[in-house]
Amino acid sequence: MMNERFAELDSLAERWGLSGLELVGKGLEFSVYRAQGRDGQPVAVRLAHRRFDSNANDPHVDTRALLLQEYEIARHLAAHGLPVPEPKELVLADEPASPDVLLSAYVPDDGSDLDSFALGQLLARLHQVPTPRLTPVASEGVPTASAITARIGRRWAEIGRLVDDWPEPPDASLVAGHLTSRTGACLLHLDVRSDNIRRHQGQTVALLDWSNALLGSPSVEFGRLVEYARYPENELDVEAIRSGYARTATVPPDSDACLLVCRLDAALMLALVFLSEAPDPSRGPAAADHARELALRVIARHT
Repeated sequence: MMNERFAELDSLAERWGLSGLELVGKGLEFSVYRAQGRDGQPVAVRLAHRRFDSNANDPHVDTRALLLQEYEIARHLAAHGLPVPEPKELVLADEPASPDVLLSAYVPDDGSDLDSFALGQLLARLHQVPTPRLTPVASEGVPTASAITARIGRRWAEIGRLVDDWPEPPDASLVAGHLTSRTGACLLHLDVRSDNIRRHQGQTVALLDWSNALLGSPSVEFGRLVEYARYPENELDVEAIRSGYARTATVPPDSDACLLVCRLDAALMLALVFLSEAPDPSRGPAAADHARELALRVIARHT
């Protein structure tokens, strides 16, 4: 199967006039290659491993839908002046064994320290851009509050299969009530971390990977940022992000119940990563304990 994929990639490379294909990244659903185009400019080739996928966090992953979303969001944001890799061509395979592929401009990274204040300014711009006309894949066809409520319940149960004496989850109606207490229909990235940020002299020159995107309140974005910032490799200074964001937009307060629920959503996702997808004997149990503590705080907001 992998040989067929490489053969398909070579065929596309010949069609596009690409040379020097080099693997530069590999995740659960996609691999990314760097190559040189006919014009001598670097390009990125994003290749789906398989048409449908499954993991502990997301049991039903449609990689074609994710590539289509990546293509449409990048086109939309590029038209509004946001820093994203310019999408060039999306190839949807005719044969089930062949991969879907997205060709985009390759944006280099100079390895500089991330300027979190400038990142906050960028996120404020993102949240003010008109939303694209699409239904985000992560919404699973329902309103954002319903999607987050459902996946909190699903991921909580999955952790319960991995952790002894795991308690009952927060009541779904309580979770949903906190989420709907904040309104807003911004485009949210929801995977803002160092791996998905290309930078030059600290400034973000491209936001990558829109697989987790949703439409909703900025509180949802900040809930994810706070949890990601707990891990040094993500290179996020939340206070600096807040300061940059506050220059042009209202920052969700730490006390916001919606933000707290979204922290729980992110914490459960990370716990499953460290317990199952990329097992870490130290981080896994600690991440589960942290998620449990957040759940108690969510419940306490109702008492």
